[in-house]
Amino acid sequence: MAIFKYKAINTDKKVAEGLIEAVNEKMAAETLQEKGFSIVTIKKQSEGKGGISFLTVLNRVKGKDLVIFSRQFSVMISANVALVQALRILIEQTENIALKMIISEVADEVDSGSRLSDALGKRSKVFSDFYVNVIRSGETSGKLDEVLNYLADEMEKDYDMTSKIRGAMIYPVFVFSGLVAVGVVMMVFVVPKLTGVITETGATLPIATRILIGTSGFLSAYWWLLLVIIVGLAAGFRFYTKRPAGKRQFDFLKLRVPIFGKLFQRIYLVRFTRSMNTLIMGGVTITKSLKIASEVVSNEIYKDLIEKTSQAVEDGDSISSVFAESEEIPKMVSQMMTIGEKTGKLDVILGRVTDFYSREINNIVANLMTLMEPIIMIIMGVAVGVMVAAIILPMYNLASQF
Repeated sequence: MAIFKYKAINTDKKVAEGLIEAVNEKMAAETLQEKGFSIVTIKKQSEGKGGISFLTVLNRVKGKDLVIFSRQFSVMISANVALVQALRILIEQTENIALKMIISEVADEVDSGSRLSDALGKRSKVFSDFYVNVIRSGETSGKLDEVLNYLADEMEKDYDMTSKIRGAMIYPVFVFSGLVAVGVVMMVFVVPKLTGVITETGATLPIATRILIGTSGFLSAYWWLLLVIIVGLAAGFRFYTKRPAGKRQFDFLKLRVPIFGKLFQRIYLVRFTRSMNTLIMGGVTITKSLKIASEVVSNEIYKDLIEKTSQAVEDGDSISSVFAESEEIPKMVSQMMTIGEKTGKLDVILGRVTDFYSREINNIVANLMTLMEPIIMIIMGVAVGVMVAAIILPMYNLASQF
């Protein structure tokens, strides 16, 4: 498949430009003409192979794109639209170029006789093991429409939770970054001019003023060194957390950090219970569900814990046996899972645990937002106080001597 850039006259007699995917230029032209377009120019842009091209890199498939695709796909399958036909329709409805090309390739493979899950599994960078195994379970059980609908619901919930958390963090990060930027500008350009008057008097300066002058002088002369240090630290941190030992230590610290540690714990719990619930509802076995869920959690501490649980289940123990001994898992979770196993309603229990901790996450995020405002005000007050103590008071004392 290839991408073509076109310029055409649309049905409203206006010039329209855009991109279209097709096997060749002739097919692209025919597709545009079927839509009522009068082609002015059409030119090949890139060649897609395995869903990877320059345009696909620029148009990375995001979580939102996958959620929309899953929802539309589930609706069409529930309406008894043929599988290949549904995929062909989704090609036209999908805006993301990368996902559009991938869906086209999947449709071609399914039309050639491949199973949908196998075709999706070849695109592991877009469709996770979790996603593929849920689809495979739906194909095996003959309930693909139900599984797709349930998968779309759970993906939307997960996406909404992630969006809320990111949205809540935007305000404090933006304000803190603004404070740092303003502080650096003042230290480099404003403070030297203000402190120049004080130092020329030769008077003994307070310790706060001397520290401020020294910091300002360093930033003015070696601002480039500060940038190098920041970039170096960021690169070093990224390299360290990519290594197994570094990632494990960082994941452990995230669970122990004040204020945010509890939030991270709840997020990982919801990821685990939601993915387990979805997989079990889709008919995936307990042991396989645990192995897939360990990857979905994206935390090495919880991953090790879930893998130990999987091994315990294979050895004939209860799924809650390992959880009951862990400090990272609330007692309520292990007790509820024990009840679910005994009653044969583990999926129902996992769903209720997911709902409970999802509400708790929302409450924690709301409380954090409320807490952040006074913290930011305190930081601003301290910064202003230091500035007053280091500059304004010495200038006032100097003026009072005359």
